[in-house]
Amino acid sequence: MLKPLSLLFFPLALAGCLRDETVTGYATGIWQLQHSQTAPITLDLTMRGEISGRGPCNSYSAAQTAPYPWFEPGTIASTRAACPDLATEQAYLAALSRMQLAEVSGPVLILSNDRGETLDFRLITPR
Repeated sequence: MLKPLSLLFFPLALAGCLRDETVTGYATGIWQLQHSQTAPITLDLTMRGEISGRGPCNSYSAAQTAPYPWFEPGTIASTRAACPDLATEQAYLAALSRMQLAEVSGPVLILSNDRGETLDFRLITPR
């Protein structure tokens, strides 16, 4: 017979075994934005349910729990350092917040939306 305390921990143990169905589960690693004219811009997909990264000036993060292939970043939070490439970084973060779909093919990740906008990334650090 199971003890009441055992019943509490069983669902928690089972939850840890569930597959990550977000883009992180399909594209785990650190990705670099292609065709950036400034310092490298990265997208870190190593934490379940979260995106993060580094722009030319600041680091950023947001929740992302939509199942793959959907991509729906939550409110993006970033640090507040100033640098000459701040306008480029702000444009990237605005574009990232508009992305709706993710497509992963080997070392390539393409984020897109129904307006025809895309962000193309290349895998630089697999997990």
